[in-house]
Amino acid sequence: MCGRYASSRRPEDLAGIFEIEKWEPEETLEPDYNVAPTKEVYAVLDRPLRDSDDRRPVRQLRRLKWGLVPSWAKTPEGGARMINARAETVHEKPAYRRAFAARRCILPADGYYEWVTGKSERDLEVEGRKKRPRKQPYFVLPADGSVFAMAGLYEFWRDGTLPDEHPQAWWTTCSVITTEAETTPLAVAPADGPFVLSDIHPRMPLMLTEDRWDAWLDPARTDPDDLRGLLAPPPPGLMRAYPVSTAVSNVRNNGADLLTELSGPEEGTLF
Repeated sequence: MCGRYASSRRPEDLAGIFEIEKWEPEETLEPDYNVAPTKEVYAVLDRPLRDSDDRRPVRQLRRLKWGLVPSWAKTPEGGARMINARAETVHEKPAYRRAFAARRCILPADGYYEWVTGKSERDLEVEGRKKRPRKQPYFVLPADGSVFAMAGLYEFWRDGTLPDEHPQAWWTTCSVITTEAETTPLAVAPADGPFVLSDIHPRMPLMLTEDRWDAWLDPARTDPDDLRGLLAPPPPGLMRAYPVSTAVSNVRNNGADLLTELSGPEEGTLF
């Protein structure tokens, strides 16, 4: 699962990392250390430029709303629930399959937050029988400090109640693809655990290593069977995790202090 993440890199930095050819300064977002569903987020995508006769795909940095609204949806209300798409079924689910074939993106992040809970409750969540209560939050990020490139999908939705020239006539929304959490040891783990990501949560965002970026973003690749090969988890041993303040559990809290590493779980929370 991915329900919150941090994204603090400047567009100039992202442009260099992802070899961005086009981004609009007026679309600059402030650093966000508590990105939550329905917020606007950065997305890297390959697509012809708007209002251009040149149909060559251009790598762009765009602002999208987190929570995918399928093009066929009658209203956008369901977008807040479509923040994650499972790698195992993304090619066949009606809400995601068209975007998977034609509109893939990368959602750059510093890392993501996850809340640890007891094993019995995790087992129930996997079975879909109980919603997991949030307890001690952990921040998960690449151990080498590189960008966390989350595999994503994006979609366009037309609000038929508004005229074409209205600035909100078109919505561009996105979803994070998730996969099974790693069961191998973290590259850097807290002294008292958890020592593997699956001990925190059974799911994790699908991180794309740099060697997969071009293939994932290539709009010419549309064969679902071919694309499914890109959904393989990254090599093990790339991630670290550490406990952070429970302040991140309140979406109104936002600041670099949310990423401060704690020496252990906060009082009243348990691993």
